[in-house]
Amino acid sequence: MSSLSTPAPRPSDAAGPPGGAPLLVLLDPAAKEADGEAVRIARDVLAGGADVKVVVPESAGELDRVLAHRGRRRPVVIGADLALQRVVQALHQQRELGAGPVGLVPVGNGRAVLLARSLGVPLEPVAAARAVLAGVPRQLGLLLDDGDGVVLGEVRIPGRQQSHSGGWRSLWAKLIAAEQVDPQSAQLRVEADGRALTGAGRPLRLVALRLPAGSALAEVLVRPSGPGSALLRVRAASVTVAGRTFGYEADGCPAGPVPARTWLAKPDAWGLLLPA
Repeated sequence: MSSLSTPAPRPSDAAGPPGGAPLLVLLDPAAKEADGEAVRIARDVLAGGADVKVVVPESAGELDRVLAHRGRRRPVVIGADLALQRVVQALHQQRELGAGPVGLVPVGNGRAVLLARSLGVPLEPVAAARAVLAGVPRQLGLLLDDGDGVVLGEVRIPGRQQSHSGGWRSLWAKLIAAEQVDPQSAQLRVEADGRALTGAGRPLRLVALRLPAGSALAEVLVRPSGPGSALLRVRAASVTVAGRTFGYEADGCPAGPVPARTWLAKPDAWGLLLPA
C-alpha cells in the first residue's frame, strides 16, 4: 500500500466541503491502468479543495486497516463500481456505514461504471470531484445477504453472458423482454416474504433482484423456463433462493456456489455524495 498526504490549501485557494471535512482518497490500482489522466485530474481537484490523504490499498486487509484508522477523514473512492462496492462492504463489516457519506469519482468505461451512472454520479472526473467537495449526501438502500454481503446494484441467477449499456432502466427493460437469458436452466425455489413464487423442481431461466432508489422493497424478476412462461415480477422485503447448489452474480461479480441464499432490503443504509 502506498500513501500520499496533500497539505490543506490556503482558504483563498479552496472552496471545500461544509466544515472542511478532510478526505481519505482510496485509489483503486486498476483505475490508474484504466485512465491515468482521469485519476490525476480528480486528485488535483480534490487536493485543491480539501485536506487530502491518498492511499492505494492493494488488498482487502489493507483496505480494512486504512478505513479503521481514518479518523475524521471522509472516504472517497476513485475507481469503478467494484471499488465502491468493496469500500461499502468494508464499512458495513466495521459497522461504520452510517457514520457519514461516501464520495465517488468513477473511473472506467461501460459496464464498469454502470452503477455509478444509475446513482447519478457524474462520470466526468472534474464534475465528480466537485460533487465530492460541494455535493449533498443522499441516503441509498442496498441488499444484504445472509452471508453478510452487501449488494449495491443487482443480483442475477445465472450471471450475465454479455454486457449491456444504458443504465438500470434500459437493463430491466431488456430483462422483461427476455433478451438476457442463459441457455442453462436452473431448478430453484424462489420465495418472496415467505411466499413461494416457484416450485422446487421447476426450471428457471432467470432470477434477478435489486432495490430501486427510494424504495423499501426489493424488485424481483423470475422467468421460468419453457415456451409461453410468463415473467413474474413482485416486490418484497426478503427474497430467498434455494435448490441445488448454484452460483450467482452480485454487482457484476460471480459469487457462490451456495445451496441457498436470502437477501434483505435495507433502505437508507448508506450515504453517497451527489451534485447539489
